[in-house]
Amino acid sequence: MAVKIRLRRMGAKKAPFYRIVVADSRYPRDGRFIEEIGYYNPLQNPAVIKIDAEKAKKWISNGAQPTDTVKALLKKNDII
Repeated sequence: MAVKIRLRRMGAKKAPFYRIVVADSRYPRDGRFIEEIGYYNPLQNPAVIKIDAEKAKKWISNGAQPTDTVKALLKKNDII
């Protein structure tokens, strides 16, 4: 099972809001997920990023691969 840490799009049309989730890579983007570890709101100024650092580190140590966007968000929050 390939596990990824990725964004799940929420919110209305033209008003995106993202939840950062741990999901099997075979599931659809907005489909089933294993655990929610944070959220990202790019519309507020400055953008709001809230990530549970302990959960993120635990999943990365267990082999979960963050996507490029999530990896940038984790670096911005000094988690990795």
